Amino acid sequence: MQVHKQVQEFNPERGSVITIGTFDGVHLGHRTILKKVVNEARVRDLNAVLLTFFPHPRMVVQKQTDLKLLNTLDEKIQLLEVLGVDHLVIQPFTQEFSRLTAVEYVRDLLVNQLKAKKIIIGYDHRFGRNRTANIDDLKEFGLVYDFEVEEISAQQKDAVAISSTKIRKALALGDVDTANTYLGGAYPLSGIVIKGQSLGQTLGYPTANFVVAESYKLLPKQGVYLSSAVIDGHPYFGVTNIGTNPTVGGVDPRIETHFLALNADLYDRPLQIKLLSRIRDQKIFPDLSALKSAIAADIQHATGLIPKFKNGVV
Repeated sequence: MQVHKQVQEFNPERGSVITIGTFDGVHLGHRTILKKVVNEARVRDLNAVLLTFFPHPRMVVQKQTDLKLLNTLDEKIQLLEVLGVDHLVIQPFTQEFSRLTAVEYVRDLLVNQLKAKKIIIGYDHRFGRNRTANIDDLKEFGLVYDFEVEEISAQQKDAVAISSTKIRKALALGDVDTANTYLGGAYPLSGIVIKGQSLGQTLGYPTANFVVAESYKLLPKQGVYLSSAVIDGHPYFGVTNIGTNPTVGGVDPRIETHFLALNADLYDRPLQIKLLSRIRDQKIFPDLSALKSAIAADIQHATGLIPKFKNGVV
């Protein structure tokens, strides 16, 4: 998959089958659309193209600077790389870009630049200045500029329409099982391992502490989770705590993982963990002895959950 940091970087010699959107989470609904795009492109010998935007349009147009997203840009690229898309076009979303009229957007970007021959898009897609145009307008543009439009209905799981918003709400409740079902894989957290307070080491359970790479990344509800990671090519299970360490007077949220079968120095290394299942809420313990006992119980609980997860990494 080739990654282009703006529309102008992509100059295809042949036409394209395109889908458009933020694709936050790259969830099962997104994957259904992408599969259609890739299959159609292969049949017609065209480019399979995803046009996405960064930052998220709501951060720019509605100034939702506190909006939290399911993926960092790097995580999104990582997820998309295995789905067969030929070209990922990441258009910087600015105030100027948001003021493009519907006809400018379609004519100049989709047709003249990306060479759209078919657009496969969700039923609720809106575009153009103030999001005034909808899929019916896109179909009308298709008649003018000679491209097809295929409308995709909401994808459902257990009779519930899948959306990034619903996944964010599930994670806010700590319900990673539901979130992962909708995502089609385990929720990732990516960052760099940093030096912690060595509390885990003191208690006999050393941890890898890390901060997420981007401030806009959504952290699930504070608590303890079964997690996994691939380190030096090998999968490992871990127990991850997301919280403030209130037992020792902590205030700032932190992420720390005790790996169950790993003894390695991970300081300053990039690390991505995936949250597999929630174990318990964050608690305040009366002393370090009680905290140590709770960690032992968490590990026992986590060990009992491991057989549910094939090959150690989801």
